[in-house]
Parts: sequence; C-alpha cells; structure tokens
Amino acid sequence: MAMYRKLGKTSSQRKALLRNQVTMLLSSPEGRITTTEARAKEIQKIVEKMIALAVKEKDNFETVKVTAKVARKDKDGKRVKEVVDGKKVTVYDEVEKEIKKDMPSRLHARRQMLKTFYTVKQSPEGKSGKKAMKEVDLVAKMFDEIAPKYANRNGGYTRIVKIGQRKGDAAMMVIIELV
Repeated sequence: MAMYRKLGKTSSQRKALLRNQVTMLLSSPEGRITTTEARAKEIQKIVEKMIALAVKEKDNFETVKVTAKVARKDKDGKRVKEVVDGKKVTVYDEVEKEIKKDMPSRLHARRQMLKTFYTVKQSPEGKSGKKAMKEVDLVAKMFDEIAPKYANRNGGYTRIVKIGQRKGDAAMMVIIELV
C-alpha cells in the first residue's frame, strides 16, 4: 500500500498541485476550496501538519528593540532630499522599533512552511491592475491569525464535505475548509 495517492500525475506535477491547493486553502478569505475527494484527503494531511506546527511555535519568539534609519518623507509620501556638496542626498531619521526575533525552532518551522507555500499576491480593496498587487506573508498569517484560533484544539483543523459528483467524469467533488 502506498503512503500517498499519486493522483495520476508525475511527482513534480503532484507536488506543485498540492502546494498550490494548500496555498489557496490557507490564503483564501473564506478558508475553503472545492476539489476532488482524493486531492482533498492529500491536502488535508499537509494542512493539518502546517497548522499543528504553527500552533506549537506561535509564542516562541522574543521582542527586541532596534534602531533603524528611515527616510524622511513629505506630505505626498516622497523622500525629502537636501543638497550636500552639490549632490542631492536623502535625509534619514533614526527610529526605534520593536521587532519579533524568532527562536531557532520557530525559525525552522517558518522555513518548513516557506518550503510548502507559494507566494501569494492580492490586490488591495478598490484597486486593480498589475502594479497594485501586494504580496501577502502567508507564514505570518499562519502564526498571527490561524494558530491562535486553533490553540485550544487538539487536531482536526480541517473538514471535508461531499457535494456530489462532477458532471464530466463523475468524480466525487468535495469542499475542504478550515473548521
């Protein structure tokens, strides 16, 4: 008996398909996608592991104060420049920031997730076009939004609901969703 379903694809195609569907499930605002039953069962294995990893490592960081140089901006959001020795130079201010510094085990978990997820680009509300697309940090979403939601739960983070057969080939279609 195989450890996984081959889904009628080569290994590279199968890995790409599963990575894509896991990314879509976790990045979608409603937290659900429609797919075939066999694919959903494979996706479920991966998603459960990722959420369990995020829940385990969600509080494993320390906050550190850091001083950073930030460019000064005018009312239009453009950088302020001044002339020094005949050249235009950007003016910088020093700002103190608090950042989260991952502990080694959380960093490892972050890298495991980055290995699984694709990069996600979404357009902000009310804007459209290629330049308006903004990259979403899915790993941060896992640690900051999804992990606290499931902190008191011992597994079973996803649900598969059968919705009937597909018209073309009668494959069983399901909705896989975050509980």
